[in-house]
Amino acid sequence: MHLRYSFRLYPDTAQRIALAKAFGCARVVYNDVVRAREDARRAGTAFPRAGELSKKLITRAKLTEARSWLGEVSAVVLQQSLRDAETAYRNFFASLKGTRKGPRTGPPRFKSRKDKRQSIRFTANARWHLTDSGRLDLPKIGAVKVKWSRPLPATPTSVTVIKDSAGRFFASFVITTDPTADRARMPETDQTIGIDLGLTHFAVLSDGTKIDSPRFLRRAEKKLKKAQRELSRKQKGSRNREKARRKVARAHAKVTDARHEFHHQLSTKLISENQGIAVEDLSVVGLARTKLAKSVHDAGWSSFLDMLQYKAERYGRTLVKIGRFEPTSQTCSTCGVKDGPKPLNVREWTCTACGTVHDRDTNAAINVKTAAGLAASACGAPVRPGAIPAQREETGSHGFPTEPRAA
Repeated sequence: MHLRYSFRLYPDTAQRIALAKAFGCARVVYNDVVRAREDARRAGTAFPRAGELSKKLITRAKLTEARSWLGEVSAVVLQQSLRDAETAYRNFFASLKGTRKGPRTGPPRFKSRKDKRQSIRFTANARWHLTDSGRLDLPKIGAVKVKWSRPLPATPTSVTVIKDSAGRFFASFVITTDPTADRARMPETDQTIGIDLGLTHFAVLSDGTKIDSPRFLRRAEKKLKKAQRELSRKQKGSRNREKARRKVARAHAKVTDARHEFHHQLSTKLISENQGIAVEDLSVVGLARTKLAKSVHDAGWSSFLDMLQYKAERYGRTLVKIGRFEPTSQTCSTCGVKDGPKPLNVREWTCTACGTVHDRDTNAAINVKTAAGLAASACGAPVRPGAIPAQREETGSHGFPTEPRAA
């Protein structure tokens, strides 16, 4: 399994200048590839191949006076930028054919030097290495100081140097993990859990545990509002405006980092304690179009579910996603009778069939677990049900009996 490990970099003044040159050269090569492809499209000729573009835009361009400065950076950086442009075109054509999953992508566009996020990639043949003192030695840049927050579990295959909008530098290492070693770190358990995601509580578990929503964006709104007001008052193109822009970017980065840390800690805790996890396949895009859009984005459900997905795959856990139209909030988890829709202000309700008083969120989490087929594990059934459809009489599924079960 391929994973990324990101660490903060602290380059000195000379290294910052060298990185800026590398960012600029990589951007120029990318734009030259896009321009060459666009010229071929307008002329009605075949698109030039990657080998031809490499010779023309990199090897021969270095010998010209107009592009001689391309030789000041590592050739691997330029080749990887060319590969990025080729990948962008492949994704665009695959999206047009309908063979690529996800929303449709547009054609590659020119990169601007005013883009606040820049990146370059070094592969193994670039001869970068980690020094004995823990620095990252990059070709034609130097040994950059790294803030190691944890050790690398394996030898990285490539490293990407990123400069974000807040002016921070990061090194993103690509690691190939060992599945056997990963699963040995977390032994199997017989515990399973259902999760109901929400806004008042970020997550409610089927065992009754309620995890409050940190609301990082809401808590930082006052500071963000002040920083944004200061930015709007600065003259465009001035240095003071750039300083104000970085202040706003740092404030947003602080919110993003706090949210990611919360998601990582919670997802790791749930994965380590449970063999099977059931969640709802939420339509975050649809919910983000409602009046709850800011709160939905602040919660970051998609990021949290993605973390659960790859961590479950890495450590040998089972993550089951049930359909978003399952009536988990309308069904009694005790008798299975569907009691009808309820407004959001109803947090507790009593089942008309069996008389059980339910907490809305806890009842929904139990139904999520039952609909995923994980509820039977307490009786000794296997925790990993596989791709088995739920029974029609099972709570949360369609086709309920016409007569109440309590009768």
